[in-house]
Amino acid sequence: MGDSGRKKQPLVAERRYGSKAGKPGAKAGGKAASASKRTKTKAKPAKPAARKKSAARRKAAPKRAGNPIVRFFRAIIGFVLRMIWAFTWRIGTLVAIVLGLAVGYVYTTLPDFTALLDGRANGSVVMTDRAGEVFAWRGDQFGGVVTADTVSPHLKNAIVATEDKRFYRHFGLSPRGVASAVRINMREGRGPLSGHGGSTITQQTAKLLCLGVVYDDTQWESEAAYEKDCRRGSLWRKGKEAIYALAMEAKYSKDEILSIYLNRAYMGGGAYGSEAAAQRYFGKPAAALSAAEGAMIAGLLTAPSTLAPTSNLTRSQNRAGVIIGLMEDQGYLSAKSAQAARNNPATLSPAAQARAGGYFADWVMSSGPEFFTRNSTSDVVIRTTMDQRIQAAAEEAMNYIFSEKVKEGSKAQAAIVVMSADGAVRAMVGGRKTKVTGAFNRAVQAKRQTGSAFKPFVYATALELGWSANDIVVDEPITINIPGSSPWSPQNYSREFNGPVTLTEALRVSLNIPAVKIAQAAGLDNVRKVASDFGIASDLAAGPSLALGASDTSLLEVTGAYAGILNGGSSVRPYGLIELKMQGDQDPLMTSTGGIGERVISEDAARELTWMMHVVAAEGTGRRANLANWEVAGKTGTSQKAKDAWFIGFTADYVAGVWMGYDDNTPLTGVTGSGLPAEIWHETMRRVHDGLTPKPLPMLRGGSPARNDIPEERRGQDTRNGIDDLLRGIFGGN
Repeated sequence: MGDSGRKKQPLVAERRYGSKAGKPGAKAGGKAASASKRTKTKAKPAKPAARKKSAARRKAAPKRAGNPIVRFFRAIIGFVLRMIWAFTWRIGTLVAIVLGLAVGYVYTTLPDFTALLDGRANGSVVMTDRAGEVFAWRGDQFGGVVTADTVSPHLKNAIVATEDKRFYRHFGLSPRGVASAVRINMREGRGPLSGHGGSTITQQTAKLLCLGVVYDDTQWESEAAYEKDCRRGSLWRKGKEAIYALAMEAKYSKDEILSIYLNRAYMGGGAYGSEAAAQRYFGKPAAALSAAEGAMIAGLLTAPSTLAPTSNLTRSQNRAGVIIGLMEDQGYLSAKSAQAARNNPATLSPAAQARAGGYFADWVMSSGPEFFTRNSTSDVVIRTTMDQRIQAAAEEAMNYIFSEKVKEGSKAQAAIVVMSADGAVRAMVGGRKTKVTGAFNRAVQAKRQTGSAFKPFVYATALELGWSANDIVVDEPITINIPGSSPWSPQNYSREFNGPVTLTEALRVSLNIPAVKIAQAAGLDNVRKVASDFGIASDLAAGPSLALGASDTSLLEVTGAYAGILNGGSSVRPYGLIELKMQGDQDPLMTSTGGIGERVISEDAARELTWMMHVVAAEGTGRRANLANWEVAGKTGTSQKAKDAWFIGFTADYVAGVWMGYDDNTPLTGVTGSGLPAEIWHETMRRVHDGLTPKPLPMLRGGSPARNDIPEERRGQDTRNGIDDLLRGIFGGN
């Protein structure tokens, strides 16, 4: 029979794992059992298969956000981010290309680094004294080219530690430094680019080079305007600076960049570059600087004028101490070496410490040839007439009098000039503050009334015309009618009249009336000519008050005129320049333009006048000026209302002049030329002559005999007072 009537079993794949099919007895059992087994056989393998299918369906099914609003914004943000990224990488690529082209272009314009080492627009002026010792610097001083390899390692390390400690590790820019600087500026209430700049040494060097823009006087109003533009701190300028710095890093080595910086940086006191600073402050080359000295120079870079040791040594030493600490922290100095540097701070060289002749150097610069002093583009060496020993003597005398003899708080000023008989100026102090540069120089720039200090030129005229120091003139009341003005009746300082006196006596006690009478008799035009020929170039009064020093003139002019009396009657031109030459040259370009000029009065007249002035110092108004063992000749002077007080005098070796007064013309209280000015003169010349062998004055002792001859119209009258008779004829009266 067939199986058609039997229910067909479903086709079920044989289980891969479980009971073994095909074994004998596998078909045993009833239908119920078979059905039960089939049911169980089907159920057991279904569980893992279902789980797999469910997992597959879940994996295949797309995830769905629960909130459509979130899904919307998520889509928008994703779109924006994709757009930003697409924009950024394209713009970034474009910026990188433009930056690379800009850096490449600047790279092609950069010269060899040696051409960038000396960037001064002006040259320097070095002044030496009469012995050849340097005492002053002016202009933009450049000591010579140095490199990072030739300077002292202490200086190199101090600059890197202070200005850019990552200099040898960055690529020209320091993002970390810029971020730090911006943070500090914002915290201190400034703009992000104001104040701290975070610049690397490379960027600072780029700024020193003005980003390659060379000064052109046809393009800029002045060098100051050019430098101001170079130092601008705008965002655009910072960007150009960064490009220039990157180009420099590509063109030059780190040490070459540092070498440019070491030569170009301004380090105060007119010194450009480390070599000039080392010579200026310490009198030694930059290669020989100690750790303390290198730290002091490195400390100048932030504020060179303020921190210059010639301005404030203590402040400069304190700043150097901070630099030494940085060098120690960064491993450039051991703890022992750092402490030794702190214990022995850098000090100035004797020349820099004394800074002698500030007023003198200013005068030489202003009176010398402008092309070689104020506007020089080359380095110039000027040998001067200064004597540093005499300069120190004048400064010490000034300080002594104002500390010991002048009331505290007084604003009175004084000036001193010392020169030789040929007009060579040996010392000059233009104010009571002796250690200054660029200050108002009262010895040269102040024009003041000389008072009785002018009287020697009145008597010089009379002596040249034939009168004698022993001739008689009557000190009595007089009145002079001046055309176009009220009658003038001069008075003596004492308001008294002394009757007949010799010319020597009249000068000794500085009588005004005899001086006016002599000037009138000798001729005011003649007096003006003699004074002018002796070197008083200022406008001289036209009226009879000329005899009493009513004209304004400078201390330098009057002192130079007195030098003419000492040298025997020849004019002098005060001078301070002996020779000028270019640095490195052996032959001078020019030599002194001063010295003795033409004769003004005869030697006999000059010797007799010297005797009269010696009597003034020995017995008269100038007694306080006297020096032990030295003969002194001189004259006091006090102007109207005591606004000015003078003492001008000389020994056989030197002439010195002293002025005292107030800058605003306030009258002096209790001061005349015979007082503090004579004391300042005495203190100056006492120091000047210390150690010198005393010499006698070149004078006609006792003066010449009194005149016996009188003018022809007066001849025949038998009187020994011939001059006075002549004056009576001029003035009339009793």
